[in-house]
Amino acid sequence: QTQLVESGGGSVQPGGSMRLSCTSSRFTLEDYAIGWFRQAPGQEHEGVLCINMFNGTTTWTDSVVGRFTISRNNAKNTVDLQMNSLRLEDTAVYFCAAASICTKWGQMDYWGQGTQVTVSS
Repeated sequence: QTQLVESGGGSVQPGGSMRLSCTSSRFTLEDYAIGWFRQAPGQEHEGVLCINMFNGTTTWTDSVVGRFTISRNNAKNTVDLQMNSLRLEDTAVYFCAAASICTKWGQMDYWGQGTQVTVSS
């Protein structure tokens, strides 16, 4: 049973923007730390950004600093990943995951099935 659902993926040209959303019909996301992870073909899951229950954020990947932001929309029960100035190397399947704290992919408690983000010219 999928606990979290991602949306907003697709294709974009380099330099473009995209906004991903993570939601759940089962959980109130503000009760959890929510992390965004990504997995490029042939690679391990990589942590991107995480927001904890106190709305503090953690950036796990230096390459997204100044380009990606994470935020909560509690009215919509979503955690959004705003991605600007996208690069070819941002191409991956993006996943959201939930836990009591921001932690590694394998230590999160609930996961979504992912949404594909493709950056290409």
